[in-house]
Amino acid sequence: MKNRTLIAALLALALGIPAAVNAQQPSDTTADRHEVRRDRRELRHDRRDTRQDRRDIRQDQRQRRQEIREGDTTAARQETRDIRQDKRGLRSDRRDRRSDRRDVRHDRRDLRRDRHDSTTIKPTNP
Repeated sequence: MKNRTLIAALLALALGIPAAVNAQQPSDTTADRHEVRRDRRELRHDRRDTRQDRRDIRQDQRQRRQEIREGDTTAARQETRDIRQDKRGLRSDRRDRRSDRRDVRHDRRDLRRDRHDSTTIKPTNP
């Protein structure tokens, strides 16, 4: 009796695992789609931050030129510091965009692989 129970349990396990893997597949693709959306949203935000930083740099450069013309060197030095800070922010945004593009690329690849894996017929070992 114990042997039959053991064989039945092993058979249920052998048949149940592939079904469980296939049942989990849609949630994997859903999670991957959500990751792609999230990464694309972050990419849009980084582009917006880059535009704002560039605009701030142009504005600070105009103000610095104006202050130099007026002879206010202290304010011009402060504008130079602001320009450096904005350029650091610009570099940081560029790095963020690069990593977000890489994340989107990897998530899309995972999504394609999951779709491919769910459509291919996997041979079962008898």
